[in-house]
Amino acid sequence: MRVSELARRAGVPLSAVKYYQREGLLPAGVRTAPNQVAYGEAHVQRVRLIRALLETGGLSIAATKDVITALDADAAPLAETFRVAQHAMSARRTQESAPSEAARARVEALAASHGWCVTSDNPGVEAAARALDGLRAIGFDAPDAYLDAYAAAAAAAAAADLRALSGRGGRDAVAELMVVGTVLGDPLFAGLRRLAQQDATHDLFPTPETERTQP
Repeated sequence: MRVSELARRAGVPLSAVKYYQREGLLPAGVRTAPNQVAYGEAHVQRVRLIRALLETGGLSIAATKDVITALDADAAPLAETFRVAQHAMSARRTQESAPSEAARARVEALAASHGWCVTSDNPGVEAAARALDGLRAIGFDAPDAYLDAYAAAAAAAAAADLRALSGRGGRDAVAELMVVGTVLGDPLFAGLRRLAQQDATHDLFPTPETERTQP
């Protein structure tokens, strides 16, 4: 297929495909004539992946390149691909201060208490620790029960991620879902949490304008 057909099949503007090409995110097509290049289904899938990472996931071009490179490294273990995706998603969008050592220690202790096998350089440690520092700054020292509830919800979401991976066939399909699931799982979890918060507070803080979504 030609590049215009590639854009149509992938559901993106032609200008977006050309932009992905210029940035080195999209593999080259097969030249069939001096002025003609052909693309295949793999290119369609890759354009959709790039769009998900950039537009929905909000990754930078540099972070997206890192993820794409990890996906294309056939010899790399899946754990390494997952690590790259986690770090890409957790890259700081602004100049944020490092979390306190006390907050980091508490997050690491929480993970240990739940029996999680994690490394100290996992970006989740810093992200969660920074959140704890923010809560303490407004006078809320999160109690253990509060953190345990969050940990339980995170464990349930992680288990759902793994179940989804087990249904995919082949390394490429597993790696792609692992990456996209990592990037898009955060906004999915946050969105559902906001819905649950509205439901949980409906009776405690009722408002005349509140409209509940009926099942």
